[in-house]
Amino acid sequence: MKKYFLALLALPSLAFADEIVSVINGANTAWILVATALVMLMTPAGLALFYGGLTRSKNVINTISMSLGAFAVGSLVWVLVGYSIAFGDGDIIGTGKVLLSGIGSETIKGTIPELLFVAFQGTFAAIAVAIASGSMIERVKFSTFMIFVALWVSAVYAPVAHWAWGGGATLNFGEMDFAGGTVVHINAGVAGFVVAMILGRRKDYGRVAIKPFSPVLVALGAALLWFGWFGFNAGSELAADGVAASAFLVTNVAAAVGVIGWIAVEWLVYKKATLVGGASGAVAGLVAITPAAGFAGVDGAILLGFIGGVLGFIGVSKLKPMLKIDDSLDAFWVHGLVGIWGSIATAIFVAGYATPKDYDMIVQLVKQVQAVGLTVVYSAVATAVVFYIASALTGGGRVDDETEAKGLDETVHGEKALNL
Repeated sequence: MKKYFLALLALPSLAFADEIVSVINGANTAWILVATALVMLMTPAGLALFYGGLTRSKNVINTISMSLGAFAVGSLVWVLVGYSIAFGDGDIIGTGKVLLSGIGSETIKGTIPELLFVAFQGTFAAIAVAIASGSMIERVKFSTFMIFVALWVSAVYAPVAHWAWGGGATLNFGEMDFAGGTVVHINAGVAGFVVAMILGRRKDYGRVAIKPFSPVLVALGAALLWFGWFGFNAGSELAADGVAASAFLVTNVAAAVGVIGWIAVEWLVYKKATLVGGASGAVAGLVAITPAAGFAGVDGAILLGFIGGVLGFIGVSKLKPMLKIDDSLDAFWVHGLVGIWGSIATAIFVAGYATPKDYDMIVQLVKQVQAVGLTVVYSAVATAVVFYIASALTGGGRVDDETEAKGLDETVHGEKALNL
């Protein structure tokens, strides 16, 4: 009788075996809570200090305010409409989750609460538009940028996220983008570059030496970005498992060799190894590994990060002067150009343990190029439209000559970075 009784007790667990998969996993949830906090730190702290240190003393407050504002407005827009467009039901764009409709504390995404997934993905949307701000600082109206943030997250970032991650089948080419090569870095880099072209060059660009306010702040900001990037990449596995551990490791390796690659070429060309160069190399290495973080091994991370650092230096020091586009803080060259490299090269550096049995590198390379091409074209066109709308709503997107000459810190914010 006892064995029959035990068999009866087992029936409910057998009947609901399929539901067990959808139970919240405490360890995974705890890890993604931490990862979300790490990625949050990247925008109003890491990127803000990195960009604030790179700009000139008269625009430090304004530059940091743009990162802070991007995170604030981006976070709000994300829960209002952005998440629905990115991860709602639909082919071209998602729908049905405006104001997080239908999502409660009991709703599950994989093995974590969907509300946590919303928060995690929201930090990605916010940092993407904040990255783009680096191309337009020192001459864009603060009001224009705030409106641009709201429109860009909704109309540019969210659709691209939907195509890559959210189920948009028609415009998903089967790319491998583990943590945001196309969605975040190429998207943001191209957006910044387009706005820089629309705004035109700063009045004294090419006429006077434009030196960073504080290389020390740049290095501190890069260190915080490096730290937060562990959540960015390893957290994208959405689980505390071996893939997350591998992503964590290769992220660190790529950043390290990105530093080495940048300063090595800098030494060969200029006989100097600058702190700003090393910090920029770290960011370039991190950008390069982002799409491949869950697929590449250590050997792939070394090549991705090193070439990313070298490519970033070439873009900033050689290609940028040739094009004469005033990308103020090199957002396109460090994020867009290096992001293109990392996204395409992801197909090449897939580790053996992460390679499907039927994997064809050439076929995957084509898919990566298609996804990169779609992101570049859509981001460029949609960003231009969005920025013109934001400019029209604020009586023009560029500050007047007097404000630009005096600096936006005192004229717009009534503050100085240092009150000595």
